[in-house]
Amino acid sequence: MSKSLSIAAQPRAEKGSRAMRRLRTAGRIPAVIYGHGQEPAHLSVDRHEFDGLLRHGAHGLLNVQMAEATESAVIKDVQFDAFGREILHVDFARVSRDERVVVEVPIVLKGTAAGVAEGGVVNWMLHSLHVECPAENIIEQLPVNIANLHLNQSLLIKDLQIPEGLTLEHDPDLVVVQVAPPQRQVEPTEVEPAAAEPELIRREAKTEEEPAEK
Repeated sequence: MSKSLSIAAQPRAEKGSRAMRRLRTAGRIPAVIYGHGQEPAHLSVDRHEFDGLLRHGAHGLLNVQMAEATESAVIKDVQFDAFGREILHVDFARVSRDERVVVEVPIVLKGTAAGVAEGGVVNWMLHSLHVECPAENIIEQLPVNIANLHLNQSLLIKDLQIPEGLTLEHDPDLVVVQVAPPQRQVEPTEVEPAAAEPELIRREAKTEEEPAEK
């Protein structure tokens, strides 16, 4: 179970691209909180505070502290610029602590696969999972032990040890990680360049003109 993290938010009245740019220049990120049949509230959060939240996972339940009240929420979406560096906007979704929510949880591989010593290569196919669980029981990550994974073996969704009360929103036969033989490098074959064919120059034979009939 992840502990509840908190972030302070301020209401924002201005909308539009110019207002958003001014907020970002001032070190704040435009945000919105919605859900539970209530009107969306337009907010802004401190960029450094939100960056710190992301570094600590921020996959669990959050306390969004506003001037009038504190609301329980989860991060629904984070929009980045084209280079994936600057956060442009954040969506928070209101939740109750006892309701079930679907969140994306990262997978963390633990140990060294036995198949590596057997000449294999670890192929990590699935890096995160969509998990349905009570909002107050959101896990920050799912550790997966691969120490007993041998060459030509795979771990599937149905092989994972999932905490009680959590449900995975995936095909149970989906491959999470596998140990496969290394791919052979195919040596490129050298192709002799074809000899350039001489250009044929056709010369039409000159024909004598027949004298015109009188």
